Amino acid sequence: MNRRFLTVFLLWLATAITGWAQGRAQTIRVGAFPNITHAQAMVGKANGWFDKAMGPQVKVQWTSFNAGPSAIEALFAGAIDLTYVGPNPAINGYVRSNGEALRVVAGAASGGASLIVRNDSGITKPEDFHGKRVASPQFGNTQDVALRNWLKNHGMKSNDKGGDVQIVPLANPDQLTLFLKKDLDAAWAPEPWATRLIHEGNGRLFVDERSLWPNGQFVIGLLVVNTKFLQAHPDLVKNWIRANLELTDWINAHQPEAKALLNRQIGAETGKALSPVVLEEAFSRMQVTYDPLHDALTVAAQQAFDGGFLGRQKPDLSGLYELSLLNQVLAEKGRKAIP
Repeated sequence: MNRRFLTVFLLWLATAITGWAQGRAQTIRVGAFPNITHAQAMVGKANGWFDKAMGPQVKVQWTSFNAGPSAIEALFAGAIDLTYVGPNPAINGYVRSNGEALRVVAGAASGGASLIVRNDSGITKPEDFHGKRVASPQFGNTQDVALRNWLKNHGMKSNDKGGDVQIVPLANPDQLTLFLKKDLDAAWAPEPWATRLIHEGNGRLFVDERSLWPNGQFVIGLLVVNTKFLQAHPDLVKNWIRANLELTDWINAHQPEAKALLNRQIGAETGKALSPVVLEEAFSRMQVTYDPLHDALTVAAQQAFDGGFLGRQKPDLSGLYELSLLNQVLAEKGRKAIP
């Protein structure tokens, strides 16, 4: 074998191996929202944390959503494999698919949602919501269910349920626009939009949702996986869960740097970074966590059922959680399992 032939052969072999490796590369398609409550996703996008953690043979493909129901529809359609999402869309998706479509595999965030009223709306007490226009990000999403439950607890109903409070499903940026136009009286919004409504939309905090929950903890962000993808690629899902946990630890231990990265990514996706005041205030109303807060999710499910989102019969959610991979990661790190 002469030298020239050997060189050509080696180049061909290298190309073939590269092509084979690329052919075997796995893509993991992930959904997230450009919100502070999806801090792991935003920070992980900004600094490439997940790309590094998943390794060179895994391509991370991100899709951005405004609210949970859209993300769950994408999961149903097979357009994404896992997503960061609020509890109510996760519960609703599980029930709609008869417990087949998805599993909760880890937590993401607690807190970080509030009811904001426009300063000149005339609202000073709960009873003043009669006849008002109030926004939520999307019909059936986590804040929408929280709003409807709060109204019910104060003796009110939305107009679609025979009451006189008009609930308007609106993307978070549009809520701010309509606050400024005085076309909305209030909104139940996740962070950073709740704080932006205060500082940029002439709003004020009316209810910090943490005040409605034991220990101030309620689920606003979960990591949810398509069941078929989980069964086919448990190793990939476990690696993502590990990366999510390690990134959670890093965010909590390096908050100034994490907030800067978070803000940079929000700016890249929404066209506007947050002011330092909004960033600090919004972040202060939530907690980044890998704990899915099972007890709080059970309460959220009851609220969704009471609101008519989960059918006529209370659903069995016993199979919604699949925490074995999270608990394996916790065991690796010498931490207690989550029941």
